Amino acid sequence: MNSRVSVVIACNEPIGPPSYEPAFTRVVSANGCLLVSPKELELRQHLRLTNLSTRRTVEGVVVWKGVQRPDGWDMGVEIATQGLDFWGVEL
Repeated sequence: MNSRVSVVIACNEPIGPPSYEPAFTRVVSANGCLLVSPKELELRQHLRLTNLSTRRTVEGVVVWKGVQRPDGWDMGVEIATQGLDFWGVEL
C-alpha cells in the first residue's frame, strides 16, 4: 500500500554507539516497506525501525538497495515480526 510513514532507523555501528536517522516510507506491507533513508545502507544490514505514529519498534533487514534520489536512498526492508500492527493502517 502506498503510504508515507515517518520512522526512525537505528543501526548498530562497528565502533561506537548506534546511529539514529529520521526516514520515511513510500510503500508499506505486512512483510516490510520501501524505505527512504538519508543514509546509504548496506544489503543484509540489520536495523530497527520505530514508527513515530504508533511508537512501535520492529527488527528488519535491508533486502534491496535502489538508487539515491533527491530525498534519500530507496531501500527495501523486510521486517522480522509479522502480524504486528506496526504501520497503524489496515493492510
